[in-house]
Amino acid sequence: MTTKSGALGLKAGEWVVVRSRAEILATLDKNGQLDKMPFMPEMLQYAGQKLQVSKRAHKTCDPINGLESRALPDTVHIGDLRCDGSAHADCQAGCLFFFKEAWLKRADDSSAAPPPASGAQCTEEDLQRGTLLPETAGDKDGVTYVCQATQVNAATTPLPWYRVSQYAEDLASGNTTIGRVINAFSFWTWHTIAGAGLGLGAPMRWLYDRWQKLIGGSPYPWRPGKVPKGKSTPALQLDIHEGEYVRTKSYREILETLDGEWKNRGLYFDAEMVPYTEKKLKVLKRVSRLIHEKTGKMLVFKSPCMILEGSVCEAKFAKCRKLCPRGYYLYWRDIWVNKIS
Repeated sequence: MTTKSGALGLKAGEWVVVRSRAEILATLDKNGQLDKMPFMPEMLQYAGQKLQVSKRAHKTCDPINGLESRALPDTVHIGDLRCDGSAHADCQAGCLFFFKEAWLKRADDSSAAPPPASGAQCTEEDLQRGTLLPETAGDKDGVTYVCQATQVNAATTPLPWYRVSQYAEDLASGNTTIGRVINAFSFWTWHTIAGAGLGLGAPMRWLYDRWQKLIGGSPYPWRPGKVPKGKSTPALQLDIHEGEYVRTKSYREILETLDGEWKNRGLYFDAEMVPYTEKKLKVLKRVSRLIHEKTGKMLVFKSPCMILEGSVCEAKFAKCRKLCPRGYYLYWRDIWVNKIS
């Protein structure tokens, strides 16, 4: 049953119907936002469709503004619906959409009342205008874009990692399993002890690698890059196209291309990428431009990187954003893969 605020308390696996365009627009202010979260023009195509909730987005991450997790009420992710950037100058980030529950109704609830209206009389033209800050039209650095990713910080509140209720909701919502929760906390406990300066780091990492090899897991994901400070990280550009297959290199090979901050020419190799090493994966797309979440400016890469199919952040190895459901795409340098003929 829908509450006064439009909240449904949806769980992973539930079927919903995206409300009509008119119903959704009625919930928005003149900037096309509800509780500071935009309903973007790219989402209009799903109005009226019956779809399945994949995760409850009761928490999320905002790494560009800090490592702490963020609380986000009455919001879900649906399937693997991602932004195609068509209303945002063809941004290629492919972010998973946030759907406020006011924009949805349960598929089996034919009598669902309309969501609370904002009274702002938002139109589809307002949605389009809301994709950028008008005062930046003449900015020498280019316009400033507004999207769900740039608004995450404004639409959320801090969520300390030690707040137990978030993990209870992870389980109750069907976002994860008790086994995954235990594994996430076990890893961080192991990692904390290994890095505590007690002289146990090397043997603990060795034991971790041996155990993971036995169970078919991935190696210890927090190792320093090998490129000495002050030296440039190596570069490589391969003739790889969307739809082709590559084999990701081993973690130890990739470490040879990273500096002490786990970066190769400014691109971060996240610990969440380690489980995808030594895998045959399909190139989903080449990425050469995306919107910077903090500034809203379009970033154009000097050399394209790539997104590999199925390679997304699962927040298994993080401390402050543990088990975040946001499902960020992970970006791969050409030097981290081998092309398959």
